[in-house]
Formats: sequence, C-alpha cells, structure tokens
Amino acid sequence: MTSQIPLILLIILISMGEQGTQGITTTNDEKCHPNDLKALKDFKSEIIQDDSGRLKKWIGNGCCSWEGITCSNITRRVIQLNLPGFYTKSGLPFQASMKGHLSNSITLLTSLQVINLSELYDLSGQIPQFIGNLSRLRKIFLFSNKLNGSIPESISKLSNLQVLDLHDNEISGSVPDSLTSLRFLNRLFLQNNRLSGHIPENIGNIAVLEELDISNNFIDGVVPLSINRLSSLRVLYLDTNHLDGEIPFPLGHYDLPSLRFLRLNDNCLKGKLPMNFWKLTSLERVSLANNQLEGDVFSGLGNLQRLTELYLSGNRFSGKIPITIGQLLELQVLSISRNMIQEPLPNEMGFLKNLQILDLSFNHLNLSIIPRWVVELPSIFKIYLAGCGINGRFPESLQSLLGQVQELDLSSNHLIGNLPEWIGGFSQLYLFNLSLNSLESKIPISISNLENLGVLDLHSNRLSGPVNWVFEMKTRFDDGSLTYIDLSDNKFSGNIQQIGIGKQLGIQYINLSRNNLNGKIAESVGKLQGLKSLDLSFNQLSSTLPESLANITLLERLNLEKNYLTGRIPYEFLNLRKLKELNLSCNFLVGEIPYGKPLVDFPKSCYFGNRGLCGKPLSPCSS
Repeated sequence: MTSQIPLILLIILISMGEQGTQGITTTNDEKCHPNDLKALKDFKSEIIQDDSGRLKKWIGNGCCSWEGITCSNITRRVIQLNLPGFYTKSGLPFQASMKGHLSNSITLLTSLQVINLSELYDLSGQIPQFIGNLSRLRKIFLFSNKLNGSIPESISKLSNLQVLDLHDNEISGSVPDSLTSLRFLNRLFLQNNRLSGHIPENIGNIAVLEELDISNNFIDGVVPLSINRLSSLRVLYLDTNHLDGEIPFPLGHYDLPSLRFLRLNDNCLKGKLPMNFWKLTSLERVSLANNQLEGDVFSGLGNLQRLTELYLSGNRFSGKIPITIGQLLELQVLSISRNMIQEPLPNEMGFLKNLQILDLSFNHLNLSIIPRWVVELPSIFKIYLAGCGINGRFPESLQSLLGQVQELDLSSNHLIGNLPEWIGGFSQLYLFNLSLNSLESKIPISISNLENLGVLDLHSNRLSGPVNWVFEMKTRFDDGSLTYIDLSDNKFSGNIQQIGIGKQLGIQYINLSRNNLNGKIAESVGKLQGLKSLDLSFNQLSSTLPESLANITLLERLNLEKNYLTGRIPYEFLNLRKLKELNLSCNFLVGEIPYGKPLVDFPKSCYFGNRGLCGKPLSPCSS
C-alpha cells in the first residue's frame, strides 16, 4: 500500500498541472477564438487613424496578448475591450484619439464583459443594433465620442448590465422604455446628447439605480412618479431639458432616502415644492434654478444639515428666509436671485462661516446698506447684490474684503458719488459690475492695479474722463486678463488711440457706445484678434474706417452708428466672414459698398444715413 503513495501523488500533481495551464496568459503564438479574432480585426479595419499607436501592434492571431485586450484565463475568450482615449502611457497621462467608425462586428465578442472606448472623440458611427447579443456585458463605456443614431432596443437583453455610460455623443431618439428591465443597472449616464421623448414611466423599476443623468437633452413630459421607488438613488440630474409639470417627489417621508445630488434646473417645472421636499435630509447639492416654481420655499430648510450648495434663482419663490438657515453650517453656495423673496434678512445668516458664494440679486429686498454680517463672512469670495436697493456712496465696509473678493456685482442699485481710490486694493477681483447706478466723476487711477480683472461693467452711470486707462491696465499674463469691457452710456471723453496697443489681446467684448469720445479709430484696433463684439456707436469719432478692422476675423458684431466717420468701406471688410450684426448708419461714408458676403446680406438700415454710399443693398452706383 505504501508503495502506491508516490504514484498517486504523481497522478494528482500531473492533474493539477494540467488544470493550472488554463490560467496562463496566452502568447503571440496562441490563436484566439475565430469569432473574437474577426471582431477585433474588423474593429481595427474601421479605424483610419490611431494616434496612440496601440492598434498597429495588433499583429498575428494571438489577440489575447494585444494591448487593450483581456481574455479569460479559462476559456481564452475576450472578456474586455479596453481602449479609452485618456489613459496612462509610459507612466504619464496621455490623450489619444481614434478616427473611424465603430464596427458592428464587436457583437461577435460574445464573452465580452467590459467595453471601454471612451474619450476617443473622433470615433463615430452607431451603437450596434445587436449589442444585446453580448449577454455577459456588465459595463459599457462609450462616452465622449461622436456616436449617433439611437439607443438600440436590444440593450434591454443585457441582463447583467451594471453601467451604461453614453454621455457626450450625438445620440438621438428616445430613452427606451425597455431599459427599465435591467434590474442590476446602477449607473445610467446619457447626458449631453440629442435625446427626446419622455423619461420612461417605469424608471423606478431599476431598483438598484444609484446614479441617473439625462441632463442637457431635449427630454419633455413630466418627471415620473416611479422615481420615488429608487431607494438607492444618490445622484439625479435631469436639468437642461424641457420637462414640465410639478416635482413629484418625495411623496412620503421615507422616499429617496439616499438622494444627495439633485439638479432639475433649466426646465419648465411649475407649482410648489412637495411638502416633504425638505425632508430629503441626505441632500448636499440642490439646483432648481430657472423654472416656474412658486410658493414659500423655505419652510423646512433648516432640516438639510448636510446642504453645501443651494441654487433657486430664476423662479417665483416668495416668503422670507427663516432664522433656521443659520443651522446650515456646511452651506457654501446660496443662490436665490430673481425671485420674490422678502426682507428682512435674518442676522443668523452670519453663522454661515463656510459660505463662499452669495447671490441675493433682484428680489423684494430693500437693504439700503450691505448687511454687516456679509462682509464678516470669512470664506466669502463672490457677492451678488444687484437690485437690492443699496444706496449712498460705494460701501466703505467692503474694504475688509479687499484681498478676498473675486466677483462683486452691485449693479442696478442707487449708488452715487465717486469710486474710492482704495478699490485698487481688490487684488483678486475678476468680475466688477457697478452698472445701472448713479456714480460720477473720473475713474480712480488705482483701478489699473486690478491685474486679475476679466469682466468690467460700468455702463449706465455718470462717469467721466478718458478711457485709455482701460487699455493700459497692468496684467498678470502677456495677453491680458480682460475679456469683457462695457463703459457705455456714460460721459467719457477724449480719444481711444490706445485701443489695441497694450497687452489686452484677449478682449472679446468692448462697448464704449453713448459717450463723448472723439478722434480717430486707431489702426492698432486690428491687433485685438480675439474680439467678437465692438460697439463705438453714438460718439463723435471722425476718422476713416481702419482697414485693420478686417484682421479681427472672429468679429461677430460691429456697431459704429451715429459718428462722423468718413471715406470708403474698406474692401478688406469682406474678410469678416463671421460678422452677424453690422451698423454703419448715420455717418459720412461714401463710395460703393464692397460686393460680397457678408456685406451684401445686411439690410439697408445698416447703411442708412450715409448719403454718399451706394451699391447692394442700397441703390446702384451711378456710372
């Protein structure tokens, strides 16, 4: 008996060795399954450009050793096709692209569990209609490509599917009702496509769904009641669609207990919030902005102890902010502009020590002054108090925020007097909007110290003096930080010889209309090649039209109405191919309008009041 033991052990070891070979990764010399090989070769043949170089290494028949391919150690069948556009190459992050079509032959990979062809950007075509044949698929990542067509109904056959991510494509059609049969689906991302129709009525059947994003499409209809059944749902983004009706959740106290992130903004939702809305105590970020919602919105606000961001702007909400808002110690963003919120504001808002962004603009508030608690908030860096009834001189209390505030909007108030010299101390200021007030006198020279300034809006005041300072401002970057300048409807005077001479090459919008500016339009304006809108109308400019304007090939809007401009319209203006709005009326221009697009496409009113002009669209020139 003892003599047989080594033999038995030998048999066992041999048996184990044979089983162990099933776990060895295949080599280049080992052929993979014929169907898998055909599928992958067809996939490669449909790609006409691959700047990652991965596909050119797909040589021979041993596909299991190819980059991006994973095979089962047991069956030798392909189980993963993993060729994302963004990946690590030689230890560094690398962004690749593949130009071509998604081959229908991938449906031959019948053992496939994961497909990741995301962020290839130039990958086009449609999702194969028979993708449902891949019955073992668990995860589909096809986002950030140029896929079009519809979502195939056959996807509903993928009973093991856990993740379907198709966001940022050009997919159209409806969201198939049959998706609601996928009982293991926990992440569904369809945002940023061209989907239409309704949200499936039985979406609540996907019991394990944790994240649902259908934002930025053309979805209409109502939000389904069945959403209340999604007890695992953490993320619900339905914003930027055409949804209407009322918000149907939560119906009961225990509905949607896991919901943390909610976006319903930019739809057509109506009515009041459900009574139980503020019982969604897991909520951290909420956006209901830009709908038609109404009623007293704050009744249970204090319950949301985890809330960090609240966006309610652009609705018809009313009532007063309760003192319980002071309990939201995690709140970082409070945006409730353009509603009918009433005063007074509770001093308990001063307890919001983590508040970074405050927008109370255009409500039924008459603050008179900026509340003391606003300037004492230690984390605040964006303040929007437009149309809040603030009067008097520019608030001295803002001096305590000089090195802190990045955006300040006090427009549409009743500010008077001069701007103080100390405004040059706003070292971090990017947006500065004081438009539609009654400020007067010259701009303090210290404003040129605002080297981070990107948006400057002082229109509709009584400000005076020269404007060249705006083109001579100190900047952190060589191309400047200013992108938007509106000094219109003031009393500024002098010339604009400095326009385009400084380092403000990043400017996209300039409006100096309705002032008392005179002199020439400098040739240097042509250096502002990023400019999209230029409005110098209703001034006293008396030069010819500089040919260099034609160098601003991105220009979409040009308004020089009601000046004293002379001479001909330069032939080079035909290079302004992107011009959508043009107004040269009420000047002293002469000669034939250069024939060609876009100049001939504008109506007569764009050239009206120039007695010397002729040619299409005006009367023909006399021979």
